[in-house]
Amino acid sequence: MMSPLVLTPRFEAALVYATKLHRHQRRKVNAVPYASHLLGVAALVLEDGGTEEEAIAALFHDAIEDQGGIKTLIALRDCFGDRVAAIALGCTEPAAADYASWIRHKQAYLQQLRRADPSVQRVALADKLHNGWSLLRNLAEAGDATWQAFTGSPSEILWFYQEAASCFETMKPGWMATELTQVVQRLMEQADLL
Repeated sequence: MMSPLVLTPRFEAALVYATKLHRHQRRKVNAVPYASHLLGVAALVLEDGGTEEEAIAALFHDAIEDQGGIKTLIALRDCFGDRVAAIALGCTEPAAADYASWIRHKQAYLQQLRRADPSVQRVALADKLHNGWSLLRNLAEAGDATWQAFTGSPSEILWFYQEAASCFETMKPGWMATELTQVVQRLMEQADLL
């Protein structure tokens, strides 16, 4: 049996910093403070047996992409170390402008995850699972209006979730990958695209 993980003041500092970084950001559909997503992803990482560094990186998994790019990456490395910064960077999608289409952009991101180390895969899987749960809930509450908040079309978004679930079943099998596959099945059913 593994000894229980005890979170240190480093995690607390990361939580405060992540909350400040994202304080003006909201979830796409229901305008809930973005910190709810960061907490959800970190919780899944910890529940999956992740390390404190992985949980801290989970708090910053969108920070580089959404809150300052390279400047934020440098700040994360300075405050929380190379490993946390590397995991957060590994979860960061490539710039969409570098790709001809939404699908090609997401294909590049999935390829990036396939080559990533297991810590990046754990955090990315937790992110996709939490996002999938949120999408399911939003579809149940707001119906088809949910899709208007996204750049991709409903069929593209569902394609991405199917591809991500398939990748994670291979790369990082376990309860989170199984849960993501079940979420994708429910999304397909809700969208009547089976």
